[in-house]
Amino acid sequence: MRSSFPTLNATNLKTALVEGNKVISYAALNLRCDRFASGLLNGNVSGKADLEEERIAFFMPASIDYVTTMHGIWRAGGIAVPLNVASAVTELEHYLTSASVSRMIANGDYRESLVDLCAALNIELLSVDDIITNEAATLPDIAPERRAMMLFTSGTTNKPKGVVSTHKTIAAQITTLLDAWQWSENDAIPLFLPVHHIHGIINILSCGLWAGATVDLFGKFDMPEICAKVAAKRYNVFMAVPTIYVKLLQFFDTLTKDEVEKITAGFRAMRLNISGSAACPVKLFEQWQALTDQVLLERYGMTEIGMGLSNPYVGERRAGHVGQALPGVDAQLFDEAHTPILEENIPGEIRIKGDNVFLEYWNNETATKESFIDGWFCTGDVAVLDKGYFRIMGRSSVDIIKSGGYKLSALEIEGTLLTHDDIAEVAVIGVEDETWGESVSAFVVLKPNKTLTYVDLKGWCDGKMSGYKIPKALHVVDSLPRNAMGKVTKPALKALAS
Repeated sequence: MRSSFPTLNATNLKTALVEGNKVISYAALNLRCDRFASGLLNGNVSGKADLEEERIAFFMPASIDYVTTMHGIWRAGGIAVPLNVASAVTELEHYLTSASVSRMIANGDYRESLVDLCAALNIELLSVDDIITNEAATLPDIAPERRAMMLFTSGTTNKPKGVVSTHKTIAAQITTLLDAWQWSENDAIPLFLPVHHIHGIINILSCGLWAGATVDLFGKFDMPEICAKVAAKRYNVFMAVPTIYVKLLQFFDTLTKDEVEKITAGFRAMRLNISGSAACPVKLFEQWQALTDQVLLERYGMTEIGMGLSNPYVGERRAGHVGQALPGVDAQLFDEAHTPILEENIPGEIRIKGDNVFLEYWNNETATKESFIDGWFCTGDVAVLDKGYFRIMGRSSVDIIKSGGYKLSALEIEGTLLTHDDIAEVAVIGVEDETWGESVSAFVVLKPNKTLTYVDLKGWCDGKMSGYKIPKALHVVDSLPRNAMGKVTKPALKALAS
């Protein structure tokens, strides 16, 4: 993977990463990655020339040490396994045992929290300082076809699976976005998203480093600090999940008019704002545009493919749609008989082909084979083509509700309910029903000091959606269960409804 990042070399003195008061150039980062890779090879018990795809996990937030560890593993020939620092011990045990991890890298308190678990699993627990050497050794040449990274699926519908990507896969996932979103060395972007997920790792960090941009690293979303930097016009690209944009709008309500104007002027001056990892409600899309003049670019991807579809950088960005296939990516809708759907406005499963598609589910040959049909990766997401753009209806397993002979999109119903003045958040699911097959059930979080009855909601829905789409049950809750990327974990809601 070393030669694939052209900017990571010994002569590039431009700033690569900023972490608080720490600043590191591309040249210094390149040397640090080499020294870390050298240390990994020195500690390689097999004594081989490279790590031969040894699975090495690391448990740390976005930081210079994180980048050093990931690239060091790649350069030494290992498989990088970044883990979510918010994971529970039982979740970590699943990841570590599934991947047969031999070494775990963590620092400080994160390291201390793993002592007992690593001892129980016979995993060597090390810090970055334990590994990094004073000088860099000669490193092995790593073929593009070699396995490079294992990320775990979000587990919103099934137990998390290890998704394995090769160096070639990762390069394809990065370069398609460099072209589509016009990355350059003049870009500067904050990274505050979790770095165990494709959004933070590929879309922000890896694209930024490949392009020669500057990436500011945050261990978490620090609202005041990031907004201050936005107001200072430090950034010209901003990527977040819809939840972050919602939180920004809520934060603006606590500020003075002048403070809001300075921050929104910072967003207004940017060349690009992107929303992803969960569906962006049309209402939020319109609110953000009205406040910042930024037309959010929504795209579609998943752990197995990186990004597959995107609204255009130049051209119409359509609310509620995820655009068209990215350069080098083939996308097609298929019906349940595996026949391509060539007409518009007919729902079908999105299937993807291209160098961006993952290699395999780790140690799960059955799941890997079942995920491909005639060379197409079956995403499990249902969409329609609408005037040439893909519009996501939801995941076939949780977001497509089969009720009374209709196939209903939970995302569409959610988008309408979010326009209710009293509703702050909403999730719609299908609940087993003897009469309807599945009935529509809505879970809502209300705005402060608001109340809502089912009778009121049903009356409000009349005329705003077809009668068969109107929820047949309303659950008012304090919060919705979400994973680290802000996606609602709907199986938890199904359990609550039952």
